[in-house]
Amino acid sequence: MFFKDFKTFETTLAGRPLVVEVGKMAQLAGGSCLIRYGETEVLCTATMADKPREGVDFFPLSVDYEEKLYSVGRIPGSFQRREGKASEKATLASRVIDRPIRPLFPKDMRNDVGVVATVMSVDQDCSPEITAMIGVSVALSISEIPWDGPISGVSVGLVDGKFVINPTEAQREVSQMAVTVASTSDLVAMIEAGANEVSNDDMYDGIMYAHKVNQEIVEFIKGIQAEVGKEKIDFPSNDPAPEMFEAIKEFAIDDVKFALDTDDKRIRDERLKPIYDAVHEKFDEVYPEEIAKIDDCMYKLQKFIVRRWLLDEGKRVDGRAIDEIRPLNAEVDLISRAHGSGMFTRGQTQVLTVTTLGPMSDVQLLDGLDNETEKRYIHHYNFPSYSVGETKPSRGPGRREIGHGALAERALLPVIPSVQEFPYCIRLVSEVLSSNGSTSQGSVCGSTLSLMAAGVPIKAPVAGISCGLVTEGDRFMTMVDIQGVEDFFGDMDFKVAGTKKGITAIQMDLKVHGLTPAIIREALDKTYKARCYILDEIMLPVIAEPRKELSKYAPKMLTTKIDPSKIGDVIGKQGKVIQKICEECDCKVDVEEDGNIFVSAIDLENAQRALFMIETIANDPETGAIYKGVVTRLMSFGAFVEIAPGKEGMVHISHLDVKRTEKVEDVVNVGDEVIVKVLGIDEQGRLNLSRREALIEVEGLVPENELSDAPRRPRNNNGRRDGGRRNNK
Repeated sequence: MFFKDFKTFETTLAGRPLVVEVGKMAQLAGGSCLIRYGETEVLCTATMADKPREGVDFFPLSVDYEEKLYSVGRIPGSFQRREGKASEKATLASRVIDRPIRPLFPKDMRNDVGVVATVMSVDQDCSPEITAMIGVSVALSISEIPWDGPISGVSVGLVDGKFVINPTEAQREVSQMAVTVASTSDLVAMIEAGANEVSNDDMYDGIMYAHKVNQEIVEFIKGIQAEVGKEKIDFPSNDPAPEMFEAIKEFAIDDVKFALDTDDKRIRDERLKPIYDAVHEKFDEVYPEEIAKIDDCMYKLQKFIVRRWLLDEGKRVDGRAIDEIRPLNAEVDLISRAHGSGMFTRGQTQVLTVTTLGPMSDVQLLDGLDNETEKRYIHHYNFPSYSVGETKPSRGPGRREIGHGALAERALLPVIPSVQEFPYCIRLVSEVLSSNGSTSQGSVCGSTLSLMAAGVPIKAPVAGISCGLVTEGDRFMTMVDIQGVEDFFGDMDFKVAGTKKGITAIQMDLKVHGLTPAIIREALDKTYKARCYILDEIMLPVIAEPRKELSKYAPKMLTTKIDPSKIGDVIGKQGKVIQKICEECDCKVDVEEDGNIFVSAIDLENAQRALFMIETIANDPETGAIYKGVVTRLMSFGAFVEIAPGKEGMVHISHLDVKRTEKVEDVVNVGDEVIVKVLGIDEQGRLNLSRREALIEVEGLVPENELSDAPRRPRNNNGRRDGGRRNNK
């Protein structure tokens, strides 16, 4: 056989075959495999640089999830007809894979590690993201790269009250939750969840159900590793020597404790600056070859102090109780011309969210691997450098911004009204004005305020909060509403968003190998209590429910549905009919293939008029109905009146007025707006109209031949009666 090291390993996952092939593709990578799940196929590779990267104080790991549109039989829609910048979904998939594998690398390693998952075929019933996560775990496990895996990942849904592992596309449509869970052999390593107000108990049980399945796949991967895995290599540690740390600790610990003991990030940073200067002044000469590691020692010293305070004294750096939330504030209507705005402040974290409503033609078009082609509710998150007191040019949203925006979007999606209830495209933009911990959950709260201020009829208000963790051996403690320094030196950022009824989103970031069931249960309970407090005491007193009316600056949207066979009549030849409607009514009209029509205009009367025109075109006028039309042509025997673009009828001269008409021009001219009543429709669809009958019915005028006791109206110089007005010429 040409590929002498080629081997295949097979198991089942959720009733579908899971096949791992090694030794055929990408053999120069440190570790590689082609993983097949159903007909989903992903090539996963992991490679490490030979030498450490100099001048970095972090582990340089890159994880790339690459979407190839050939995997779903599509040609990219871009001008170049090739894949370009990663889509938001690809970026989010990269983050989901990154989070459970990163804590399992040695923290003191500085060699670059690159992980790539290339999606080559997609079976919509078998998630490529889950397949990629398992494949990456295999590639890392069989490589020479130091890594304390393997892990496994599955998704769990809740369909008809039962948990389903890796639900099919049809099951995902009706599932009450979409939860991705990654696990090591004994701990939960990552949770990413979206849910339709699911209870804490259901969420916990679903996580544990997925965890049990993950443990089976971890054992499968261990079998592959035992058979074909390479021996892990040694690497040069970047940790400072213990004696170096102890010397700096003894010199600076009291000053660092004083510096950290404040609730103001600015004060803390100002206090630390002279301490760093003093430490370098003393120790640069002592450790001239390891000056860069002096800052590492200072980092470790701060981490040591914060964790000892939390574990031994139950003390937080800002003096709060373990379950106490920082001072909170909520406001709405901060931006004059915005359709809706809300600002949420928690301590020194402050997020302003602005809502914009648009017509359905503003939906975001998607070009990805699944069958979702457009997105009506869009949430963007911006994190400028000034929010943390830094100066750095903006280069557009990075992975973090995309991830936090997606988390807030996921948290609010279950309460967004349907298109039928609220026919708008909705865009939210969360501007982080100040950051000192959990801005993503601040954006959830600010977004709820902004949506209600904009008049979006959300089903329930949503709030978000984070829970932190510090562990030591079997000891652990959790604290609610972590600020930046607790996130930085702690072991977990467990973000939970939801309504009072249940959870809508979870994102869990870890710096340790994983969580026990007890930690997960406690985090869910603490975050539920905290978000109920935020809703009841802070947000709802500011705005209790969505406003009944939209901003005067927001477009007014009306909708109707017509027979799809009538769409051509509404659009007209070369779009002339619909263009005329938009021009006359100063509006925008969106027509969908199924006959749904959306009309938007700043002025409600214009929108109503356009909708009336469309319905008149699509639905044949009824005999007896009254319309407002425009005179288009004059003939000796009457006038032609257009009641809607393309819908024209004739008013006979005898039906132009309640009085006798000698000449058509005496009553109407081309361009006049008139009201008319439909007298009938002949076999050829031609309309027989009457202005006379419309005036009698709408304005209550009396026909001249029915005037009995009323005096005869005087004639003017032309011999016509002028309705009582004398001609003074």
